[in-house]
Amino acid sequence: MDILGKIAEYREREEKLAWEGTFVDYLQIVKERPQVAQTAHSRVYNMIISEGKKEVDGNIQYEFFSNELFGLDRAIERLVEEYFHSAAKRLDVRKRILLLMGPVSGGKSTIVTMLKRGLEKYTRTDGGALYGIKGCPMHEDPLHLIPHDLRPEFEKEFAVKVEGNLCPVCQLNLETEYNGNIKDVKVERVLFSEDKRIGIGTFSPSDPKSQDIADLTGSIDFSTIAEYGSESDPRAYRFDGELNKANRGLMEFQEMLKADEKFLWNLLSLTQEGNFKAGRFALISADELIIAHTNEAEYKSFINNPKNEALQSRIIVMPIPYNLKVSEEEKIYQKLINESDIKNVHIAPHALQTAAIFTILTRLKESKKQGMDILKKLRLYNGQDVEGFNEIDLEELHNEHPDEGMSGIDPRYVINRISSALIKNDRKCINALDLLRNLKEGLDQHPSITKEEREKYLNYISVARKEYDEMAKTEVQKAFVYSFEESAKTLMDNYLDNVEAYCNGTKIKDPITDEELNPDERLMRSIEEQIGVSENAKKSFREEILIRISAYARKGKKFDYKSHNRLREAIQKKLFADLKDVVKITTSVKTPDEVQLKKINQVSERLIEEHGYCSICANELLKYVGSLLNR
Repeated sequence: MDILGKIAEYREREEKLAWEGTFVDYLQIVKERPQVAQTAHSRVYNMIISEGKKEVDGNIQYEFFSNELFGLDRAIERLVEEYFHSAAKRLDVRKRILLLMGPVSGGKSTIVTMLKRGLEKYTRTDGGALYGIKGCPMHEDPLHLIPHDLRPEFEKEFAVKVEGNLCPVCQLNLETEYNGNIKDVKVERVLFSEDKRIGIGTFSPSDPKSQDIADLTGSIDFSTIAEYGSESDPRAYRFDGELNKANRGLMEFQEMLKADEKFLWNLLSLTQEGNFKAGRFALISADELIIAHTNEAEYKSFINNPKNEALQSRIIVMPIPYNLKVSEEEKIYQKLINESDIKNVHIAPHALQTAAIFTILTRLKESKKQGMDILKKLRLYNGQDVEGFNEIDLEELHNEHPDEGMSGIDPRYVINRISSALIKNDRKCINALDLLRNLKEGLDQHPSITKEEREKYLNYISVARKEYDEMAKTEVQKAFVYSFEESAKTLMDNYLDNVEAYCNGTKIKDPITDEELNPDERLMRSIEEQIGVSENAKKSFREEILIRISAYARKGKKFDYKSHNRLREAIQKKLFADLKDVVKITTSVKTPDEVQLKKINQVSERLIEEHGYCSICANELLKYVGSLLNR
């Protein structure tokens, strides 16, 4: 029953956050903490920044988004810096609707949801605290009580800018309840809550014939007209539209471009002038972030309509493309799996990675850069070294196709196919081949894939399969070596000793006899030939290795066989070449003898204990690699 205690603690914390005082008390708070009077856009920006940020692979990664969104660092950085940061500085972009545009399942809704939840949490902290006039349906800024003529003096004394007017309800209450005495007006702390419609609103368009504009701006309360005698009396009006309730915070306009024009025109004056029209009242001030999301097709249709020109100029479009990194795509799948009921099923190592390779390939566009194929591009985007290309090439690739990532296979499709693989075979474990098979079968059922795209995607499944084949062979060969890392290190150290002697024109000392020997050319060439280093190129390759070692030493970093991609590949291939016959015979024999069976069991145990396999997928992997080596 611990949950009941935690609920009680939560309620107690909420009650402690409550605060009530007079306008005079509030002014003292503003004097001490001016941030309580910040704008809605500034509040959102500071909320994001308060979580911290760091640089990852040349891009800024904001901790606020890091646990939910993967592979969107470039898009998020642009969103935060170009929109939220500028808007927080009261630049003109705050007078624009933020429109997130991107493909389905790309993260647009997640961004909005995170901002909503974040604001709810942030207003419960000291840094995000805000206050409103008590009894105001729009929980408006108490500083609106300050007469316009006195605001320049106030801004000079408090260093806080005041924008906006009192809403009709507060104007009436100031005269009737407080006799115009601003000092006595009650002020309370405001805690945002989407459920209670405080500071966070959501508008979703429906049938334009039946949906009323009142959903946005509030409506007349006909039951009170007889009592108050006029439709223009604030007490006879419900200020409960989404624009009213989202004041000081955020309003999500779902499927904005599908909405009827009459709903969109209300946003024109709100975004540009900071007010909107409701009933028989003067313009009502509102300070809120309007955020909407759509796909590329709907946006193009919208901008092609001349009637939308005025609204179009008041929109800032932020592209939210699909993730283009294999490693980040894996995290997306893992997140979706953890949220589902299939999280207890074992998924073999490299299964999600293989599916991610296929998915990312469908999102990439072919490059015209010489020597760059789509697989090299995938590796570069994933942070891997590709011979002949560097960070400058990577930036050029990103700029080559600005719309890259706006099409391709979406993550939900992959999760659907994982679910299909599990349910169809009632499996307790699925591997990469199961996933690729189901991804292939699902292409025929995908509603938006053309015949031409299907052929291209089938080819990408073959490419992903080849990538997995290499991973599978490497995994098994590593498991055959009792301590692969130690063996690789020993081989590398031996190679480097000989390379250093070769380049310096010296001899090496035999560790046992102390005899001075010439560098072992046979050993060095047996390693270099694994990656195609020719006889003519061996000298420059060896010198390159020494230069890399020297660079690492200057930076105080340790050089190992993983520090140079080509050397790592050569070391691994040399170890595997020596092992190939043993692995081939052991994994492919139908009736293993006692020695072979013991070896198979040892390898299987290592796959399970050290590499994350279960007994099912470890056995399947050994059989599969055996068949590969026999081809």
